[in-house]
Amino acid sequence: MCWRSGLRLQAVEPGVIDKRFEREYGCTETEWLRWLPGAVREQGLSRSATGQARIAVGGGALRLCWTVLLPRQIAMIRMPRMAVSFVFDEVDDAARADFMRYFDLYMQRGGG
Repeated sequence: MCWRSGLRLQAVEPGVIDKRFEREYGCTETEWLRWLPGAVREQGLSRSATGQARIAVGGGALRLCWTVLLPRQIAMIRMPRMAVSFVFDEVDDAARADFMRYFDLYMQRGGG
């Protein structure tokens, strides 16, 4: 299933989260690292290398990899950006949906 733009939807059915997907966040790496422990409820968070983390989720794990992108500029506004890759290993559908529901609410900043 795709948006009209042709981009693939991340979830085919409501509440179903793919095992691997990518997102773009409008924040700096410093902000991301400050928010990450709260977003994962500090459950088994370990940073293995620069731009990588592993989080215990259910009976499996989530691997996060992030890269700082060039800022997005609209007129005089410059917005920091990061590309983040999510890969769930051995995490069932319900646990992925529950984890991402909390993660998304915690990472939501301003706006709508």
